[in-house]
Amino acid sequence: MSQEIVHERNVEDAKQFARILYVAHALIFFFSAGTLSVLPLIVNYIKRPDTAGTMVYSHHTWMIRSFWWYLFWWGVIVLLWVSLVGILVVWIVTPVVWLWMAYRIIRGFVDLNNNRAMPV
Repeated sequence: MSQEIVHERNVEDAKQFARILYVAHALIFFFSAGTLSVLPLIVNYIKRPDTAGTMVYSHHTWMIRSFWWYLFWWGVIVLLWVSLVGILVVWIVTPVVWLWMAYRIIRGFVDLNNNRAMPV
């Protein structure tokens, strides 16, 4: 087998694994509001170095950043809730954060299927 065919096969395997991770993030996000997202996050961190130099690497980075920003915004929501400063703001921000995360998962999955790298 030529080196190029092996590389293409490895990239296809990496893409398939990234698809599985997008689905895992989506299911966990939908059924647990992301509370168990640390599980696919760990896998993203483990698999990302294997995809260096490919567009799949950007997808792992996209999923990792999505998780950390989602966690950050939930921290802001909790602080607002606990401080009772912005309960109305919490009711506005929570759906926006949820929609943002849904967008990140869907966009990443679609772009991966269209062989597009994610912006970094």
